[in-house]
Amino acid sequence: MQKIAWLAILFIGLYSCKKEESETPIIVKQEKKNAPKYEFGFNLDEFDVLVDTIRSGDSFGKILFENHIGFGKIEEIVQATKDTFDVKRLNIGKRYTVLRSKDSIQKAKYFIYQPGKIDYVVFDFANDSISKAYTAKKPIKLVEKTASGVITSNLSQTLDDAGLSIYIAHELADIYAWSIDFFRLQKGDSFKLTYTEQYIEDSIYVGIKDIKSAVFIHNNTPFYAFDYHSDVVEGITDYYDETGKTLRSQFLKAPVKFSRISSRYNPNRRIKYYGYKKRPHLGTDFAAPIGTPILATASGTVIESTRRGGNGKFVKIRHNSTYSTQYLHMRNQNVRKGQTVKQGDVIGWIGMTGNSGGPHVCYRFWKNGRQVDPLREKLPSAKPINAALKDEYLAYIQPLKAKLDAIRFEPIEINKNNN
Repeated sequence: MQKIAWLAILFIGLYSCKKEESETPIIVKQEKKNAPKYEFGFNLDEFDVLVDTIRSGDSFGKILFENHIGFGKIEEIVQATKDTFDVKRLNIGKRYTVLRSKDSIQKAKYFIYQPGKIDYVVFDFANDSISKAYTAKKPIKLVEKTASGVITSNLSQTLDDAGLSIYIAHELADIYAWSIDFFRLQKGDSFKLTYTEQYIEDSIYVGIKDIKSAVFIHNNTPFYAFDYHSDVVEGITDYYDETGKTLRSQFLKAPVKFSRISSRYNPNRRIKYYGYKKRPHLGTDFAAPIGTPILATASGTVIESTRRGGNGKFVKIRHNSTYSTQYLHMRNQNVRKGQTVKQGDVIGWIGMTGNSGGPHVCYRFWKNGRQVDPLREKLPSAKPINAALKDEYLAYIQPLKAKLDAIRFEPIEINKNNN
């Protein structure tokens, strides 16, 4: 009884917050049609349908109370469904639907909340004795698309000029992270790809699902990539080239995405400020804005995560008995000594701690205890596709490769104001 009393007081306060006239919810009046309209698994013709969005001052209980559900029943629904969805997590601006009885009372039977375009939560209290909730997803229609581009300045700008999503740039950077140095793309490099877009209700675009195949032509060398389930049991998907060789290497090309090299490895460097004395630079500097994530270039164990002298805050990782890497001048570390990390994990963020003239990460690379230039090292690759699957894989990619090769490079009209 105390809970019900408290709930009643709460809703009296919330109910006093009147909506503006412009915030009137949409009442969907169902017209008689030959084909019934279905959404969320319900025949909407069977209900009086109210569609609205969560506004400031709204709550789960307030909405149900306005739709003729009593305080006691509301409390019962909240308790019965709390393990499925916490009703306190209704976010302003998100869409909801109330399915109500088609009589003079218009009592709510179902409340459907949409935290995203695809996902939704159904609260079912149509049966007076049982209340329940479940999560579901709207059916997705996948549409295959093709795209191509020629690098004029950088990958992101090329995609933007072609009207393509920046998501493609990030996906390509991930796919080719081990084989192409995206900081050194050249004018005239090009790419072709096939990818799938997602739509709900056939017309509402909800983003790109994945890249199915691609070829990136860098320095006149084609790098093919085909998405393939190499382990059906484990559900592992990876990208392989036209011969079945994985695109992954044991090491990423760089610890930062979409950065630039501001200073290279140079054991013979001399600096005017120090009287041209020999001041070796045994790392590779990647410049990026403060706060940019720094990635572990390979899996391993953190052997240092500390701050020391000119190195500032840094992390050092031992990958195996041969290789170790170090990442200097961090704003903050995201890992601790002894922690195991995987390739691509965020281990810290770009900063300027220690001796640093600007925001960057100094990436140092050890081979057999000696610092070397990682950009000149021939680094080990991951294992190729399983030999038992190779013939099947080569047959699978044959039509995909033919489709890629047939894609034409469409001319891109660049805005003259950008020249």
